[in-house]
Amino acid sequence: MRTTQLNRLADFGTRSIVTHAIMALSLVSAITAGLFVGGELGLVSFVALLNFTAGLWIAQSIHSLGHARDGGEYSGILDELLERTETQSGSERGLDTGRLARLGTLIAFVTAVSLLTSAQVLAGQLFSIAVVAIGSIALVTAITGFLISLGTAYDESTERWDAAADRRRRELADNRE
Repeated sequence: MRTTQLNRLADFGTRSIVTHAIMALSLVSAITAGLFVGGELGLVSFVALLNFTAGLWIAQSIHSLGHARDGGEYSGILDELLERTETQSGSERGLDTGRLARLGTLIAFVTAVSLLTSAQVLAGQLFSIAVVAIGSIALVTAITGFLISLGTAYDESTERWDAAADRRRRELADNRE
């Protein structure tokens, strides 16, 4: 692979799009295998692809958490795809509820589709195990998304407080002169 191709992956947003594309492809493949491929091959393919999707999802969540912690500018895959360059107004404070709502909707959709497909493909104890596994992955993803939103809100609050403290110090210094 040429170096220029690797340089494209240096951008977090590009890596995120690639990861999301692989996740979407593997989830669609899992559902297709589970519903349309018969026998043990369909069952094993469904479980393997669903597990692969889950692993990528958790890895992407952790990757996003680390990126947000390092001060990276990333507000979600939708903004990355639409290449929004809007800046937040000063009136927006607190958790990034839009991002949290998109993540919650995505988690609910993927969890529902995975559970409905599992109900069609798996039986008995295997289905019970799948419900716990899918629910655990949804919970871990939701917690990670909340932590990202909370961390971003904390960082923004700290910046506002630091700016206010700097202004106050300058005012006091000006009054002393």
